Amino acid sequence: MSIEIQHLSKTFFPGTSREHKALKNVSLSIQEGDFITIVGGNGAGKSTFLNAIAGNFSLDEGTISFGGHQIEHTADFERAAYISRVFQDPMQGTAPRMTVAENLALANRRGQKRSLFKTSSKEELQQFEALLAPLGLGLEDRLHTEIGLLSGGQR
Repeated sequence: MSIEIQHLSKTFFPGTSREHKALKNVSLSIQEGDFITIVGGNGAGKSTFLNAIAGNFSLDEGTISFGGHQIEHTADFERAAYISRVFQDPMQGTAPRMTVAENLALANRRGQKRSLFKTSSKEELQQFEALLAPLGLGLEDRLHTEIGLLSGGQR
């Protein structure tokens, strides 16, 4: 699935003394299988760019498409069908009072209609074990441990 970002612009506090042009005409095309790195100094707009893609605020200009589906006007919860994020602070991207299995099940259901869900099925737990084992962190043996009780590296 390709990602097409065209002419993104975002100005915070327009028309005030605090006006700040965080993004100005940013375009990027990412093809399936591409690996990219966003690099820049403090205040360069890296986080603003990623937050714009995630839908954390509205854009002044520009379009964002995933696999040909234009998403810049969709709600952030609808974008979850296309986007997931890994944050530097592992507690920001997880539910610390939920178990490893519950967090993985929640992520596994990304983009689906959300409601209360039963604990993971035996098949789903086996899938999680198989995916976690190669990481070498011992997480496959801690599926029923609350995320908040894991070390920072395990989170």
